[in-house]
Amino acid sequence: MKIAVCVSNVPDTATKIKIGADGKSIESAGVTYIINPYDEYAIEEALKTKEKTGGEVVVISLGADASKETIRKALAMGADQGVLLKKDGCYDSFSVAQALAEEIKAQNCELVFMGKQSVDYDNCITGQLTAEILGYNCISVVVNFKLEGNKITAEREIEGGREVVETELPAIITTQKGLNEPRYASLKGIMASKKKVIEEKPAKDMSDLTEIIRLTIPSAKQPGRIIGTDASAVSELVRLLREEAKVI
Repeated sequence: MKIAVCVSNVPDTATKIKIGADGKSIESAGVTYIINPYDEYAIEEALKTKEKTGGEVVVISLGADASKETIRKALAMGADQGVLLKKDGCYDSFSVAQALAEEIKAQNCELVFMGKQSVDYDNCITGQLTAEILGYNCISVVVNFKLEGNKITAEREIEGGREVVETELPAIITTQKGLNEPRYASLKGIMASKKKVIEEKPAKDMSDLTEIIRLTIPSAKQPGRIIGTDASAVSELVRLLREEAKVI
């Protein structure tokens, strides 16, 4: 079985973000890019599935040349091959889903893993959109995964608890923290990854349904105030919440 993992190259969450001169994108100079953290769980689960059922794992990423480093990290962890769908600039989740769906279909992958969301735009819908385009089943925010033959049993997070879901291949699984513990790339894996092929191909023409009008930095938070240390401060706190913060 051929298993696909979709990964994205994102700014490190510890990086200080600056808005570019166009007001619609971030300034890339000085920004450290990493593999999307949620995608690491997707890679690990794909590798575990491969070790259990056999087959191969292909890593797919959409982006510029910098995304090859992210693919290379997945190959060092144990994936078999990589595909870079080359595309510069920004694109919405629908465009990303279109490009990924076309490549997944071309690779004839029946099982696809991807992170539940990327930590840059946090849209959290790419997996579901890709499944809809392909006509695949989809289980999102998965924290436990089991594959037996053609049947999938997964546990997913929902508000206030968890639910167990069953479906069948072909399917897309979006992964959540807690699903597994991603492995570190070994020295042997890192050396072997240098010999593995990353196929580069242009991404299909994409149809953005949304447009970025502008980006803004969030306003600085006001410093906190200590009103008092005993019950006598309650009335003043209530007054400030009502009259100043206007939250009650």
